[in-house]
Amino acid sequence: MRVLVLGGTGSIGAAVVTALRSRRLEVLGLARRESARRSLAAQGVTPVSGDLRQPEAWADAAASVDAVIQVAGDFATDADRIGRALIATLLRRLERRGGAVAPTYIYTGGCWLYGATGDRVASEASPLNAPAEWRWSIDHLTMVLEAERVRGIVIHPAMVYERDGGVLAQFHQDLANIGRVRIFSDGSVRWPMVHRSDIGELYALALERAAPGACYNGAAVESVTVGELARAMAQRAGAPAEPLRRPIEEAVAEQGEWARGYAIDQRLSGAKARRELGWSPAHLDPIADIS
Repeated sequence: MRVLVLGGTGSIGAAVVTALRSRRLEVLGLARRESARRSLAAQGVTPVSGDLRQPEAWADAAASVDAVIQVAGDFATDADRIGRALIATLLRRLERRGGAVAPTYIYTGGCWLYGATGDRVASEASPLNAPAEWRWSIDHLTMVLEAERVRGIVIHPAMVYERDGGVLAQFHQDLANIGRVRIFSDGSVRWPMVHRSDIGELYALALERAAPGACYNGAAVESVTVGELARAMAQRAGAPAEPLRRPIEEAVAEQGEWARGYAIDQRLSGAKARRELGWSPAHLDPIADIS
């Protein structure tokens, strides 16, 4: 099987590549820069030179693969237009491919599309309630799920982490720069969590086993409070345990409107992926992983 991965050098994408390569699949990866091409080649991935904003220039690669896995996106002010053009172009190539087995398109949504859940644990049956800043993503995943002659699948990763990376990278950077951890709430905000290696495995399982039109939440842990995460990182570093509160508007100014997601209080279930795909996350205690 040949698989084209969009975003193969990112935190999630690199884990997806690892999971695919462990199954001896042939992996291609989109690369905009020379550094990305070198990184992909070092992982045994065939680089495809191209930019998400100009899919027509490289989309013929999709006609030669059995699956496309999109874990990359463009969060510019025209993200909706860019994403629609990308998905439409790739779906056209995949739909023309023909053959007895329909090609696969796996799209990455995200836990933030459920909006704030409070004490309710969101499942795949829960309605999506995305903030306006990225509501366009719901339209994009609908394009994938409703595509003809393509097996469309959607995965909603929880907050992806590793010991000092992923969603915890800013905490790690704060400790290095100012000796404290900063958060965007009073610490009671809850994040559903998943380790990057576990989410990579979920994509590979979905490619192998998911039915057309299926959606899965990639949550290994329903929720952990931001305060617990911040204190665990601070204590390991020997820094003051109590985090500093930071206005969410600072993150928005630095990173864009999508950064408001850091302040969303959520609980998310990954039970469906365990039940239907046999997903068995190895990392079930983010605090222990951090410590």
